[in-house]
Amino acid sequence: MVQTRISQTMYLKHKLSIICLLTLLAFTVSAQKSFKIVPLGVLGGIDESNLSAYMVSPVGSNSYICLDAGTLHYGIEKAITNKVFNIPSDEVLKKYIKGYFISHSHLDHIAGLIINSPDDSAKNIYAFGDCITTIKTHYFTWASWANFANEGEAPILKKYTYKTLIPGVETAIENTSMKVRAFPLSHSNLTSTAFLVQSKDDYLLYLGDTGADEIEKSHNLQNLWEAVAPLIKSGKLKAIMIEVSFPNEQPEKTLFGHLTPKLFMIEMNALSELTGPAALKNLNVVITHLKPPFSSITRIKTQLKAENKLGMNLVYPQQGKPLIF
Repeated sequence: MVQTRISQTMYLKHKLSIICLLTLLAFTVSAQKSFKIVPLGVLGGIDESNLSAYMVSPVGSNSYICLDAGTLHYGIEKAITNKVFNIPSDEVLKKYIKGYFISHSHLDHIAGLIINSPDDSAKNIYAFGDCITTIKTHYFTWASWANFANEGEAPILKKYTYKTLIPGVETAIENTSMKVRAFPLSHSNLTSTAFLVQSKDDYLLYLGDTGADEIEKSHNLQNLWEAVAPLIKSGKLKAIMIEVSFPNEQPEKTLFGHLTPKLFMIEMNALSELTGPAALKNLNVVITHLKPPFSSITRIKTQLKAENKLGMNLVYPQQGKPLIF
């Protein structure tokens, strides 16, 4: 009888140990970090040294892509100052950035790519066809700069290769382990882009400039939310990077295809209808493209805090300081 009780106790202890181990493993998996983001530029103007650009790689890898490229060199230097990189800035540019994903052709999203092109290494430029056409016919021409790409005005220097993205179609990103799907966004008179980046079984969603569906008379954001809602419910979407450019006081006629805190929350509520509100609680949402002056940025942050009834984890990136999700 004593032996039986000892055996039962040992069995229960063993079973409890297994349960604890499985719980720990489940927590470790859920808390696992998948993406490293190095913001090279975070604002929407007027500071030309801090315009939209984000290096993204899988955690533990130095094979980055750059989501938009408004500012490159100054942002890399800031990251080096913050000990994110331990090699010279020109080597980060040439060796670590494996390709550029340009959401649209406005200068605050591409100026760094153009200016740094003479010192860059060969790599791809990924974008929708209309964006590539603008780069080809307005920026990489010999009247504006020099044609460092593989198409367009002769002589063709062939440093960059254009890769035209097709909406919703998965594309393997060359020289990385990542994949991407691109979705159209409405940005006043332009088509902008959302990039859904995949690393293994995890995802990161980056939106270029976008207006709200109700203002833009569009369904683009609704279509995007429908595409990513299952990833949020399953915990596979690690973060959303989305712009909020103006405070609520900005008149609709001068939004020019951008969001305010109120419009942002309308879109998040539309997303929550697909996922359930609980799925958005503590979801990492990185707020990008805030437009100076400082007083305006302060109002945006105050209004977002007041509007955040869903309990999302709102993150404000700082130039040169890494984020890991």
